[in-house]
Amino acid sequence: MSALLITLFIAMFLPYLAKLPLIKAMNDRPGGYDNRLPRQQQAALKGFGARATAAHYNSFEALMVYACAVFIAVSMGKVDGLTIALGWIFVAARVGYVVCYWIDKASLRSLIWLVSMIVSFWMAGRAIWG
Repeated sequence: MSALLITLFIAMFLPYLAKLPLIKAMNDRPGGYDNRLPRQQQAALKGFGARATAAHYNSFEALMVYACAVFIAVSMGKVDGLTIALGWIFVAARVGYVVCYWIDKASLRSLIWLVSMIVSFWMAGRAIWG
């Protein structure tokens, strides 16, 4: 079970990893990082900055789905080798997703997003109905 919880711990850091280039993009704008209204500044970003913003926000969205899947598996006592493998696939997919957003590979990013969602729902479904 601890291996699965390690994947969740890593997944918790991914939104902040995704934010690092966003901070740089915001600092590179005239006037620098707007700490008073950062969401307004992020909404005005174009190109790489806009993609970094989207990667950051989507990382939180994906975390909620994955965290629910982990909690379901743990609470149902259904943590096995496949569940742990699915957890590591999720982490790898989410890292790939963020990188694809940064380098503007939209089709590959969407495919990787689909993989991360499939493994999350697979994990939860196996615990509930398996």
